[in-house]
Amino acid sequence: MRFVCSFAWADFEIQKEERAFIAKLVRQLELDDDEKQEVEGLLKRPPRAEDVDPARIPMRHREIFLDVARATIAADGMVAPEEAENFALLEALLK
Repeated sequence: MRFVCSFAWADFEIQKEERAFIAKLVRQLELDDDEKQEVEGLLKRPPRAEDVDPARIPMRHREIFLDVARATIAADGMVAPEEAENFALLEALLK
């Protein structure tokens, strides 16, 4: 979820639609209360760069993660240049 939230912060603000998308994802993943609180914190303040190392994403989860990241940045109906650039970089790192 740190990565997902980091993508929502790529344009330096979290849009209402991005927040709603992340809330839906939290429900789908059935996160426990501590995990939900962590996500709420990440929606108030972006995660630190050292906490979002793409090398830590397991190979079997990378395509799913890219799909979720893509959906997160598109949730507000606009993909800011910063979001597109960050996504392209992440995609290159994960493939």
